[in-house]
Amino acid sequence: MVSKNQIKLIQKLQQKKYRFQHQMFIVEGKKSILEFLHTDFEAEQIFVTEYFSEKLPKSKTSITTKEELKKISSLKNPDEGFAIFKIPTEQPIKNKGLIVALDDIRDPGNLGTIIRICDWFGVHQLVCSQETVDCYNPKVVQASMGSLTRVNVHYTDLQHFLNNTKLPVYTTAMSGESVYRTPFPENLILVMGNEANGISEEIFKFATKKITIPRFGQLQQTESLNVATATAILLSEARRTF
Repeated sequence: MVSKNQIKLIQKLQQKKYRFQHQMFIVEGKKSILEFLHTDFEAEQIFVTEYFSEKLPKSKTSITTKEELKKISSLKNPDEGFAIFKIPTEQPIKNKGLIVALDDIRDPGNLGTIIRICDWFGVHQLVCSQETVDCYNPKVVQASMGSLTRVNVHYTDLQHFLNNTKLPVYTTAMSGESVYRTPFPENLILVMGNEANGISEEIFKFATKKITIPRFGQLQQTESLNVATATAILLSEARRTF
């Protein structure tokens, strides 16, 4: 049974200011809930159908019905479970390895997909500008499919971070060197830009190298690639070279 106070809290957690006020966020679906439970993330409350409840810690679990889940879920067809987790303490950035940095990514689906892509390619650090969408946004959590448990997402002043790093900084640009001819060092920051405007001029000035994904279409009329798709291509090429 979901109480009225719990419903009010769940509704509030749809908004960033209340997520950070309460230091909690929402996770939906059996697979994602189990992935979060098998990490250091701490569950506050879990609402599940009786069938799913057998796999969960009893002290945190409330049995509910699919009809009740529909009332609190943001999904059209909610899965067997809905959970509230505590936001963990943000981990410090380690200036080594392959790091992806995001300059003002606004679409939750893009961020969630980029988190999954980083997880796939073994990128454990994702550095985001303060303007980038919140990684605990329910749509981001849903799109990341549990990968948020394995990728350290850090929000910071991106200009300050790039100004103080000793790592090479690669940025994407239409006029850059082809990614297929670019050697990637093992320690690197790869910056991806805003969906509509790309990387800002303030961030471009920190670029050690500008790279591009060349177009092969006969008419050359495609304006740009989706930022998540571009991230996947670039990380694939980076991993191929080392």
